[in-house]
Parts: sequence; structure tokens; C-alpha cells
Amino acid sequence: MGFDQEYGRLRAEAAERQSTSMRLNGTGDGPLLPGPTKDFASTPAQKTAAANVIHKELLTSTQAASDKPDASTSSAITGFAGWGTSGGLKKVKETWESQVKMLKGRLSAEESALRGASSKFRLNDVDTGLNFAPAAQSKLGTLD
Repeated sequence: MGFDQEYGRLRAEAAERQSTSMRLNGTGDGPLLPGPTKDFASTPAQKTAAANVIHKELLTSTQAASDKPDASTSSAITGFAGWGTSGGLKKVKETWESQVKMLKGRLSAEESALRGASSKFRLNDVDTGLNFAPAAQSKLGTLD
């Protein structure tokens, strides 16, 4: 097979692949995102409930869990004073406290995002409704 023949064959194959892989047949009747309906995945009430769980349960439980090893670890650090173990335990305690602080910060950020999303959707709906209000009051339909 010569160069021209092989090039022509490869070019035809590439054109065939491109025509089938680059085609958008539409989105169909379903939602753009996975799920059973075209509605949002959660309601404002569900977002508020999730934010409340984060605030009342997860943050509280995280703080309680982080407080448990403090007394015994501090006692062990004091008990091993002068040993390498004391320094190691001190480093472990500092790392633990740092990680707990980051986790609590992340949980607080998620809580805030849930509350903010709910508020932003509500404000967007009100704004959209206000923008359509002048059109609904139009007198164009009454003209003869």
C-alpha cells in the first residue's frame, strides 16, 4: 500500500470517528443532572436541617472527642518528662489539636455554605419574580 492510499484510509477513519464522537444528540426529556426529577436535589428546609445537624451534632461531637485524650495525654507528657517519649507525645498532641481545629473549621464552612445556598436561592427566586412583575402587568393584551 502506498503512502497516498494509507493516508486516505487513515483520514477516512479519523473523519468517521470524529463524526460519531463529536455529535450532540440533545439532552432528552430528563434533567441535566442525575436524579429522578428536574427539581433541585434538596429543598431549603433540607439544607437548613443539614446545617443544624452539623452545628448541633457534628461540631459538638468533634469537640467532645477532641477533649477526651487531653487530660491523659497531658498527664503522660508530664510523667515522661526528660524522656524522648515526652517530646513525641507533645508532638502527637499538637498534631491532634491542629487536625481537630481544621476539621471543625471545615464543618463550620460547610454549615455556612448550606445556610448561604438556601438564602441565595431564595433571593434569586424573589429577584426573578420581581423582574417578571412588570411584564405580567402589561396592558398590551387589552389593546384592540
